[in-house]
Amino acid sequence: MKAALLQITGTDEPARNLDMLRTLIGQAADEGAGFVLTPEVSNCISQSRTRQEAVLTDEASDPVLAGLRDEAATRGIWISLGSIAVKTGDADGRFANRSLLIGPDGAIVARYDKMHMFDVTVSETEAYHESKGYRPGSEAVLARTPFGTVGLTVCYDVRFAYLYRALAKAGAEIILVPSAFSPVTGAAHWETLLRARAIETGCYVLASAQVGEHPATEGRQRKTWGHAMAVSPWGEVLCDLGDVPGIGYVELDPAAVAEARRKVPSLTHDRDFSGP
Repeated sequence: MKAALLQITGTDEPARNLDMLRTLIGQAADEGAGFVLTPEVSNCISQSRTRQEAVLTDEASDPVLAGLRDEAATRGIWISLGSIAVKTGDADGRFANRSLLIGPDGAIVARYDKMHMFDVTVSETEAYHESKGYRPGSEAVLARTPFGTVGLTVCYDVRFAYLYRALAKAGAEIILVPSAFSPVTGAAHWETLLRARAIETGCYVLASAQVGEHPATEGRQRKTWGHAMAVSPWGEVLCDLGDVPGIGYVELDPAAVAEARRKVPSLTHDRDFSGP
């Protein structure tokens, strides 16, 4: 399977983002990609709760999801809609940060709500409190496809190795990490974390990404690290899109997963222990 990782500079305007994604998906499909991956918050990247309330919808009404389901069916390809922010109807008004895997008939094959919330202060001028606006998910998700078993994760999840090990031990061969990573933490940790998760699990790790300075209709502009990346089951960086929008391609080979796990079968070496 030829996979295409998208790197975009998204906005807080869903219609504009959909146009951008349609163009890139068309280019990727024309290049032979059968699996196209978009980044986190592909429908609306915003730090303004007012803007989010104005443009976000529930899952069934989201225009980006509807548009990408149409693209998948029209082109006969798989699409990972890395995540969309959607209204939940929860009493506290929080959204879900939801990743969706779309099959080549346009059907939703799997959905996963981001489990770990990015509540951090990375500098005196950069702080995030994702849990104020988003409710965390509570269920890990696998999807079986003709090209391998796929584990769904989102961005900050990458810091929690136990989730990736659980996905791999349950059968994952490919793990997705769509992201809108902070420039500060991205420069320090992004590649190291992705390679570690691949090495620990013997999985392909595919991380589409938001990049650059994102136009904002309301509120403060957000900046993201970029460097959409594919990592092999042996921990090799297969592509890195740097700090500009674009498309990266990678051939997924199930034999590479089997070979990495044959060489270092650490998924079978767990030990029970006591303490600390």
